[in-house]
Amino acid sequence: MKEGLGKNVTSTRKKLMEKKKKRAAIKATRSVLTPYYKEDVLYSDDELTKENEDGISILFYLQRIYPDEWNNFLQRVQPSENKDESEEARLKEEVRKWVSYRGQTLSKTVRGMMYYRQALELQYCLEFSDDSEILGGFQAFEDDPRYIEQAQALANMKFTYVVSCQVYGAQKKSSDQRDRSCYLNILNLMLTYPSLRVAYIDEREESVDGISQKVYYSVLVKGGEKLDEEIYRIRLPGPPTEIGEGKPENQNHAIIFTRGEALQTIDMNQDNYFEEAYKMRNVLEEFLKARHKERKPSILGLREHIFTGSVSSLAWFMSNQETSFVTIGQRILANPLRVRFHYGHPDIFDRIFHLTRGGISKASKIINLSEDIFAGFNSTLRGGYVTHHEYIQVGKGRDVGMNQISAFEAKVANGNGEQTLSRDVYRLGRRFDFYRMLSFYFTTVGFYFSSMINTDSILGITMFQVTVLIVYVFLYGRLYMVMSGLEQEIIENATIHQSKALEEALATQSVFQLGLLLVLPMVMEIGLEKGFRTALGDFIIMQLQLASVFFTFQLGTKAHYYGRTILHGGSKYRATGRGFVVFHARFADNYRLYSRSHFVKGLELLILLVLYEVYGQSYRSSSLY
Repeated sequence: MKEGLGKNVTSTRKKLMEKKKKRAAIKATRSVLTPYYKEDVLYSDDELTKENEDGISILFYLQRIYPDEWNNFLQRVQPSENKDESEEARLKEEVRKWVSYRGQTLSKTVRGMMYYRQALELQYCLEFSDDSEILGGFQAFEDDPRYIEQAQALANMKFTYVVSCQVYGAQKKSSDQRDRSCYLNILNLMLTYPSLRVAYIDEREESVDGISQKVYYSVLVKGGEKLDEEIYRIRLPGPPTEIGEGKPENQNHAIIFTRGEALQTIDMNQDNYFEEAYKMRNVLEEFLKARHKERKPSILGLREHIFTGSVSSLAWFMSNQETSFVTIGQRILANPLRVRFHYGHPDIFDRIFHLTRGGISKASKIINLSEDIFAGFNSTLRGGYVTHHEYIQVGKGRDVGMNQISAFEAKVANGNGEQTLSRDVYRLGRRFDFYRMLSFYFTTVGFYFSSMINTDSILGITMFQVTVLIVYVFLYGRLYMVMSGLEQEIIENATIHQSKALEEALATQSVFQLGLLLVLPMVMEIGLEKGFRTALGDFIIMQLQLASVFFTFQLGTKAHYYGRTILHGGSKYRATGRGFVVFHARFADNYRLYSRSHFVKGLELLILLVLYEVYGQSYRSSSLY
């Protein structure tokens, strides 16, 4: 909380000094779009109290890692000892919300995005009232409902929030308990937030020319008195989510229901903060600023605040890694390298620009697995310009368990493999100048190609300047030399003895030096925001918690799935799951997930090393190199 308030005060002071007072009524209209499939909307009572083999439930787990917030919650709801049925039901509902707002649920995302609307209403009341009314406090506005009505009308005109829930219609008709629960929870969200809109794909059996066939519609609904009310229904030529990738098609079919000049894409595992919502109109003014060659931005990149860092050690590692990327990393990509693209949510699109140039998502099957970055490619190829702004931030949840993280890294590596084979990367490489082309390569597909060729630890302490491919060439080559007797011949008749220059080049100190360069952005960003003493302490603690081993392991995952996609193709979307991990994974599951990427490769290398040790010469010489 202290960190968020400090960031807000600093960025707000900066923007207030730069900008004159503008009225909310003349600001650009905007929409927020969130794709949703079958993720958690609101945790049920059974999910909260279900215990694992150690007797730990999600509720118990959160009570232990957020004790202060739990005590504050108890003081707020004030549970009494003599509770009737209605009071008990209310308390259960409040507990469900408390847990869901600390997870990665749709209800948390919707609550956060609705802060935009509340900020607009409050800004209207403040800017269209005189000083006496402002000094009168909230009571002055309640006595004159004119302000409240006009503020709500302005918010309805200036802000639209659409959740693209492609399976909402199927969940509505389903008899499955979980689907029904998701449907009722989404319906409850629409009733709670009247300005929320839900878009879904409706499948119907209709008679066409006397023949019964399936017909598909894009439907937009809102909350009515007790049920949802249909607003628009647009017929589709076919089932879009079966033709292309599910998530981008889910966005594309709903984009027609958005309004305004700006469109912010928000993922299902994101959050927003009330103080940050006030800065949105300042951000929208960035669209009016001309940059290089009088070009105005087509995508405004925003920083993210990772709120899952306190859940576990692995979540903390990923939080630090992601924080360094969405701050100092994307800052450098945008300026001076000018190779920042769209890496996912919560960037803000120039809606008119992208609606007339292919939309915000490319959805071709397989090749557009990482649909986000293709939007940035498309925008750049068509004359757009991408910027990055750090005076506003949006909350972001990351995967918190080992298998969740590995599945996410595998999905991203598969997507980068498909990018390597795509025509978009080819066209960008041909059109960039030499230096921008190098920046583009090493910040996109080049990183994964180098990971496959040059396996480096992110934190560098256990960085090995060897490669997944070259290590096989090296060991099999040395084994051949040992078994054929060539090694003995070279040693006995060497023409170069003890090459000091080569030995220095192979010295391990260079490994540590290069490895520490990789962790420098993370340390620098933590130092800039929290102080360098804190950065040094965090770095030491991460090493003691074996962060180096973890990142090295994950880099092996990236290299394996990237290489497999390049060689064999067959990449697919991987559902990582965003729930709390309060159970122990079985060894059988771990072996199934990591056998080809880690265990088999490790066993093969171990056998090669043992054979070389048994049959090779025991020496410390550079002759064979």
